Amino acid sequence: MHTFLKKRFVIPVLASGFLFIGVSFREDFFEVAKQIEIFTTLFKAVNSNYVDETNPGELMDKAIKSMLADLDPYTNYFNEQDVVKFKINNTGEYTGIGAMITRKEGKLIVKEPYKNFPADKAGLKAGDEIIQIGDVLLSDFKEDASQLMKGSKNTKIDIKYIRQGKTLATQIVLDEVEINAVPFFSKIDDKTGYIVLTQFNRKASLETKEALEKLKSQGAERIILDLRGNGGGLLNEAVNICNLFVPKNEVIVTTKSKIEKHNNTYKTSREPIDTEIPLVILVDGKSASASEIVAGALQDLDRAVIVGSRSFGKGLVQRPVDLTYGTQIKITISRYYTPSGRCIQALDYTHRDKDGKAIRTEAAKYNAFKTKKGRTVYDGGGILPDVELEETKLSTIADAVVKNDGIFNYVTSYYYKNPNLGTTIPTVTDADFAEFKAFLKKQNFAFDTETELALKNTLAIAKKEKIDASIMAEYQQLLGALQKNDENQLNQNQKEIKNLILDEIIKRYQYKEGLYQYYTKNNSEIKKAVAILNNMPEYNRILKI
Repeated sequence: MHTFLKKRFVIPVLASGFLFIGVSFREDFFEVAKQIEIFTTLFKAVNSNYVDETNPGELMDKAIKSMLADLDPYTNYFNEQDVVKFKINNTGEYTGIGAMITRKEGKLIVKEPYKNFPADKAGLKAGDEIIQIGDVLLSDFKEDASQLMKGSKNTKIDIKYIRQGKTLATQIVLDEVEINAVPFFSKIDDKTGYIVLTQFNRKASLETKEALEKLKSQGAERIILDLRGNGGGLLNEAVNICNLFVPKNEVIVTTKSKIEKHNNTYKTSREPIDTEIPLVILVDGKSASASEIVAGALQDLDRAVIVGSRSFGKGLVQRPVDLTYGTQIKITISRYYTPSGRCIQALDYTHRDKDGKAIRTEAAKYNAFKTKKGRTVYDGGGILPDVELEETKLSTIADAVVKNDGIFNYVTSYYYKNPNLGTTIPTVTDADFAEFKAFLKKQNFAFDTETELALKNTLAIAKKEKIDASIMAEYQQLLGALQKNDENQLNQNQKEIKNLILDEIIKRYQYKEGLYQYYTKNNSEIKKAVAILNNMPEYNRILKI
């Protein structure tokens, strides 16, 4: 009797569960179908009845992209033309010429030529403005200029560019360019090895492994892995890099989604190189995605001391999905979680403030998690270092002069005024700093802080409403006060900005390799990492070893 009753009551409960899931699915499906029908009838009505001729393709393109913009910045639609185009990858590298090039305000500017690659061999320098590629004038070409630099190895491409007001010409010979994931490694002292990892491409773990083994063979007994500025890349390479330092079958990262098939656990699959060597990882606000997986996993496994500032917080996973008629969508399918269960994602795009900006979790609402050895760590987006350093964070004013190319343009001018520095490391003096400020003023440099942008927007609205004349005096007064504040902020952050100027100067004369070499002796974050590694009781205390 008891068994019969159990069966009699359990079966209806299960059935009702299935019924609930089925109804829920059908309701969702009906809502989607309903909205599609509404949109279809609206779209037909507009195209059939609008007073002027419409372009259905353009209207639909804008409608789709506007809809997706409300989700997150990583979910993107690519129309047929977008898919066909040769796209620059996330680092901005043109694969055939070996240089960082940006298009800003219609200008194509060389930001950084890589040593001994085609652009460098052709004599292009940082600050050069490319105005013609082959027969194509870029002033008339609004598409992706990287298309014009494609071709097989040894293809010759004629280039015209402006340098310091003069128009010059050169020829680039294309080559198979593969930028090193590890552009630099060396010993800092007798016992400390230093590895710079700038991206997670398909050779990242191999190059990191080779650097680690080489440094160990040279007597390195502890390692600094520098992930500052590394925006990420391939997930499996992040797992493999962790695997160099932790045993086989260790969970490194999980992805979680509302869709079961997108829930995955990624474990190490190989024998490690060294599970004991003391390790410090450097991160900053530009360390993202795969960098955060490495830093977060090795922190949660108590395998490394993380030093620097909170990382970027890019924990959303995307996957491309092919659509009809050669179109495509790259869609966010899941989130990354570290071994302790922390979500890497910092910004919540499902909840926005009154200005439409994604909300960042407040510190008071961070959740506590435990590492393998019981240390308390917190979420909140990104990876919070074990040892936080203020100097790793850019001040608001420094961020503005970097983002809007104030330092870059000043150093371009400096480079041509001082052509014979070579390998000499200059000192950025107070006189240089005064010259830098004068340069910004002469160039009418726009800091474009949030406050300044809001003020400019207010004037633009006032002009539309034809009341700008009546508020112009107050506007100029406010603008003057903001500009004075900008100068005060520059002065207050003089040391930080001088260091950024010096970094850019060293890159101009000695490429990125020279800058890394300089860092090994002078960078404050690296010095702090060395100090921690030199003090093993402190290292062990941080990791609770």
